[in-house]
This record gives sequence, structure tokens and C-alpha cells, in this order.
Amino acid sequence: MTTNQPQLKRAMGTPTLLMFGIAYMVPLTIFSTYGVVSDITGGRLPLAYIVTTIAMLFTALSYASIVRRLPTAGSAYGYARQAFGRGVGFVTGWGLMVDYMLLPMLNYMLVGLYVNSQFPGIPVWLVIVLAIVLVTVLNAIGIEVVRNINVLLVAFQVLFLVFFVVLAVGKFTPEADAAAPFAFAPDFSAVVAGSAILALSFLGFDAVSTLAEEAKDARRTVPRAVLLTVVVGGVMFVVVSLVGYLVWPDHSTFENLDTAPNELFGVVGGSALQAFFLAAYIVGCVASALSSQASTSRVLYSMGRDRMLPQALFGKVNARFQTPSNAILVVAVVSLLALVLPLDTVISVVSFGALAAFSMVNLAVIKFFLIDAKERSAGAIVRYGVLPVIGFALTMWLWFSLSAEALTVGLVWVAIGVIYLAVISKGFRKIPESSIDTKAIMRLDERERAELERDAS
Repeated sequence: MTTNQPQLKRAMGTPTLLMFGIAYMVPLTIFSTYGVVSDITGGRLPLAYIVTTIAMLFTALSYASIVRRLPTAGSAYGYARQAFGRGVGFVTGWGLMVDYMLLPMLNYMLVGLYVNSQFPGIPVWLVIVLAIVLVTVLNAIGIEVVRNINVLLVAFQVLFLVFFVVLAVGKFTPEADAAAPFAFAPDFSAVVAGSAILALSFLGFDAVSTLAEEAKDARRTVPRAVLLTVVVGGVMFVVVSLVGYLVWPDHSTFENLDTAPNELFGVVGGSALQAFFLAAYIVGCVASALSSQASTSRVLYSMGRDRMLPQALFGKVNARFQTPSNAILVVAVVSLLALVLPLDTVISVVSFGALAAFSMVNLAVIKFFLIDAKERSAGAIVRYGVLPVIGFALTMWLWFSLSAEALTVGLVWVAIGVIYLAVISKGFRKIPESSIDTKAIMRLDERERAELERDAS
């Protein structure tokens, strides 16, 4: 890697990377889609979470494999670029940006709406602007600040979930069948449709990979944190959704699917639990905005460093704070669109870029290890061939289960990216060269390579 320019600061270990991933996911996000997905799946929300967790786990295994060899800040963009070339890498990163750019915006919208619902005298736009300023300043100061604050914000959300589960145990409906939410019949396609929406809840493991250049011993800590983020998040979502079902088994009796969690909290803990949830949910949105702005800026920084985006703007690290401050500011400016865009449109598109990028990472593992590196032992074929193929199939299955609106908007965004690439590359004839030595990043001594292979097995 180039050493004559300021570098990102390595300050993250496995626990704090895991906290970053969980903060990005927002533990309380389960209640954002609780009523809607319960209705779509016919009350089988826990099963939908299991399907999504399994699909994401296969892809997380692909991330864990490739980040051991290529621990860069670009995440799916960097992996696709190394495996398939700069053009495919750019399109992958561009597609991922539609998710990464919209997620901070979505969190700012939700903070504004929830605060305004509790305090009508405070306008939504003011809350959004103040939240953007706060999160941007914290991100610009340094990754250690983000790390420390995320630990506190995640802990507060987990505290709420513990309170909810403990109180709910005494409110279970006697006739509720604990096995019913896990039934495959009738109409398993409805469960898959719900699972596609829930992919939004698992984006944290990809975000962890964007911090590879800020992680201590990245080849070990990042793969562990990637896998733990999926497993911990999945278990948490399944348990909480099952507890909610046992309290209120008939989803059709909710007065309003959008506010179903409030009705549930009213039964479990009354107005006190509803107020606790409001505070915890706002905290969760701030934590997710903090994490998503950080990860988005790292992808933009990586693409700028590779001259795929304007290098003078995106490809620089602030010498004092060791953060990509320009990229952070760009994300903040784009997030101001939260003042004018409709919430439902933003929600419908967020999963598009993530699922498309996940598919490319699975393919990148196959190309990088089996074809380019020619690692074709029995273990390698399973690890770098069979598992990524399953991950690719599952993510594409979820991708095609998205709404027509999400697919249309996402594909239009990708088309714009292809046109942009055609312009900067003079008709794809001269794609910009990277300013980073990826071979140097991948260069491992024999001892380190042997240790990685041992850990992988």
C-alpha cells in the first residue's frame, strides 16, 4: 500500500468490530418491519428471519474468506475489482452505493419522524439537520470515537430487548403454538418474500468489512466479526420475533400493521415500555446512522483512491484525524435529501444494492481462489466453490423477491453508473488505474499464510 499519504488508523478489535456491525444493523430494526412482514409471511416472522440468516451466513463465509487475502476498505467493490477487473468492480461499488447512501438517509428520516411524533412542536426537518451535523462531526473526528459511542448505543438497545423479553414471558397467550411460526406450509413463497425485506436487517456484516484498513490484525479480526455479526443478529431477531408471537399470535388483529409494535408493547409493558422503546429506537437510528455514514465514506474513499471517483475529493485521508473527511462530508450532504424524499421509496430500494453486491462477492471468491489462485484441494473446492455457489443462489433468490419498484430504481441507478464509467474511461477503453498496490496488501509470508489456512479449516 502507498505510504507517502496519511493512512486510516487501525483501532478496531473483534469485539468493537462486532459492535459496529450490530449498531449498523440496529437491533431494534426488527420492530420497523414487525407488523408488515408478519402479515406477508402469515405470522411466520421467526421462520423468515431464519431463512434470511442462513442466506446471509453463506455470503458472510465468502466475505470472511476473501477479506483474509484482501483486507481493504472497499468491501464488495474491492473484492469484485480484484477478481473481475476495474470495470466490474466499479459497477459493483456503484450498485452498493445505492444501499450505503440511502441507509444513513433512512435513519435520519426515522429519527425526525419519531421525535416529531412524540414532540409535535419540534419540526422533522430540524431534527434531521441536527442529527446529520452531530453524526458527521463524530465520524470526522475519528473511528475511535465511533467505536466508543457505538458500544454505548448498542448496549442501550440490548437493554431494551432484555426488558421486553423478561416482561413478555409473563404475558404469553396460553393457546399460542410455539411451533406455528416455523411451519413451512402453507405458501413458503410468502416466507421468502418476507425474507427479502428482512435482508435490510443484516447489512452490518458487509459494513464490518469496510473497516478492514482500520482493524487490528485485520486478517483475523474482520472475518470473525463478519460471521459473528450474522450469527448474533440472526439469533437475536429470531428470539425476539418468537417472543412477540407468543404474546400476540394473531397478526390479523393488529389495528395498524405499521404501528403493530406499539400495540404489542402496550400489552407487554404499557405506556412505560412504549416510552422506553421510543428512546431506544431513536438511539438505534443514531447508532446506525453513525455506522452507515462511516462505512459509506470508506467505500467512497476506496473508489476515490482508485480514481474511479474524483480522487482529489474522495481519495484523501485527513492527516489530523486519519479519517476520509471529504467522503464523510459528501455522505452528509447527500443525506439532506431526507428532507424531501418519501420514506417508503427509500425503504424499498435499500436492499437492492446490498443483495446485488453480496452476489458479486460470492462470485468473486470463486474467481479469486479457484480460477486465479488455482487453489483446488478438496477443502478449497468446498470453501471457495460449493459454499459461495449456495450463497450466490440464495442472495439472488432474495434479490428477485424484491418489489418491482425496488428492482426498477436499482437497475436505473446501475445504468447511470455504467454510463458514468463509459464517460470517464472513454468508452471503456481506458479505465483509471488504481493508486494502491493490491499485490502488496495480499502479499503474505509463508508462516502467515499457513496460519490463515489452519484457521480457515
